[in-house]
Amino acid sequence: MSPSADLSNQHSLPTHSPRLEQKKWKRKRERGKVVWYRKKQFKGILGLVCLVGLFFIFNGFMLLRLQLDDETSGNKDMSVQNSPSISVSIKDGLKKIGKGKMPRKDTYDRMLALAAHSLAKNKQEPKDLWQEPFVPASAWRPCADHRDWNPSEGNNGYILVTANGGMNQQRVAVCNAVVLARLLNSSLVIPRFMYSSVWRDVSQFSHIYQEEHFINYLTPDIRIVKELPKELQSLDLEAIGSTVTDVDVPKESEPSFYLKSILPILLKNRVVHFVGFGNRLAFDPIPFQLQRLRCRCNFHALQFVPKIQETGALLLQRLRKHATHPGSLDHYLTGPFAEPNLKGKVGHAVKASRYLAIHLRFEIDMLAHSLCEYGGGEEERKELEAYREIHFPALTHLKKTTELRSPALLRSEGLCPLTPEEAVLMLAALGFRRKTHMFIAGANIYGGRSRLTALTSLYPNLVTKEKLLSATELKPFMNFSSQLAALDFIACTASDAFAMTDSGSQLSSLVSGFRIYYGGGKMPTIRPNKRRLADIFMKNNTIEWKIFEQRVRKAVRQTKHVFERPKARSVYRYPRCKECMCLTE
Repeated sequence: MSPSADLSNQHSLPTHSPRLEQKKWKRKRERGKVVWYRKKQFKGILGLVCLVGLFFIFNGFMLLRLQLDDETSGNKDMSVQNSPSISVSIKDGLKKIGKGKMPRKDTYDRMLALAAHSLAKNKQEPKDLWQEPFVPASAWRPCADHRDWNPSEGNNGYILVTANGGMNQQRVAVCNAVVLARLLNSSLVIPRFMYSSVWRDVSQFSHIYQEEHFINYLTPDIRIVKELPKELQSLDLEAIGSTVTDVDVPKESEPSFYLKSILPILLKNRVVHFVGFGNRLAFDPIPFQLQRLRCRCNFHALQFVPKIQETGALLLQRLRKHATHPGSLDHYLTGPFAEPNLKGKVGHAVKASRYLAIHLRFEIDMLAHSLCEYGGGEEERKELEAYREIHFPALTHLKKTTELRSPALLRSEGLCPLTPEEAVLMLAALGFRRKTHMFIAGANIYGGRSRLTALTSLYPNLVTKEKLLSATELKPFMNFSSQLAALDFIACTASDAFAMTDSGSQLSSLVSGFRIYYGGGKMPTIRPNKRRLADIFMKNNTIEWKIFEQRVRKAVRQTKHVFERPKARSVYRYPRCKECMCLTE
């Protein structure tokens, strides 16, 4: 082999130059980075899984603690359900709603879970939770019973009123009719109550209120008779032009309208029959003594019949765990039955059990009339629309012929009743403890018992009149919605604290007014600002519970301020005015 061939072979062999070694080192370092990154990624995933696992363990621990609290509270008899276990999560409990007639979008699952964790901590309640500003509130004292005029002879004719609506709407109509009788110097025939396809109740005045007390108490003010004179009973009132409907009378008409338009008919025919008479008398302007008469009728002249008083007193005794002393408003509501029946009972005095009453205005009539949506989707929309067509045809026509505000806009403006889920979140945020005894007023909650899952899960000591009273005790009131509403009125008015969920509700308005008039500054009412709450609830997917608490408490605290009745507002709801109450120095 030649030397040249050897040289050629030497050049063809692999070489180990410094440049090649550097490239190999770089490739090896890059492969190491990939392996390191994958290991780090795996550790991150593993850490995340551990965190999620810890969350569920913590969730189970908190819910188990809640369950143990129930078992040791000694209050199992106050439960709507027999000591409902919430060892499952709130989310699992809320899934039951989807199995009922009304499915619900689980909008508030996250917030309800946070509320459950907060309640499990059993934190101390805010000091002012069961109070209202005592000093300014107690300065107002009832004085609508003071009179400064002579009795009306009522010789201009007779006023007949057939009031529509439920018990609370009818109560307002009765007192407005009393004022109208005085204004027109006419005699008032005991009011009649119109049968409603919504309420389906045939009850008349004497089935709910004490007729003789009503007549005798108001005798110094107006003349009241039980029926028309015989010579007027045979008249065709519609034919002679003496029938006046709500179409003929503008809403909240001033006294001048009645003097100008109704008095001539009364003088001519000697009788006028008002049919409906819903909110047909203005609150302002109106003479001082007439406004005071309005308050006198509502707060003094209308007393429930003994049957309602006795059962109402029994309901209060069971709500208070058979306390030996009546509440501060019991005498005004249940009369001679206010004193607890202590026959056969000996031993130490029993301390009253404090309770919160809630008027959950979530019946189908309210929801249909509100034009809002409540999470039930297309099925809900069809059902509420069908109900509107039957019971609110004018609203259905308006909806078809006019561009109305959308459900979302209505809700953002605070024009929708709070849902049960929103109500329980509000109560939890305000600081009511899980063991709080609660009374729920209301008829048939839309969606049935399953719609109350959030309430009963977070607050198991929750009852209704149907839970506290036996079937035998309730039997005299069955199929009489107005009489049942009277029992709710008593339980709500006498409660240690009262929470409304819809400020437009007549029952809530009358209850809050009664508590102001007779409460002496010791009967707090929670009036949610629904516009502010709607803004808070819109952030339910992101807001932290502490911030939610702070904002809800601020929104509700602002409604606890003591103020004089604003102009043109209802004296039944805001009796703090010189006509109804006296301001002491």
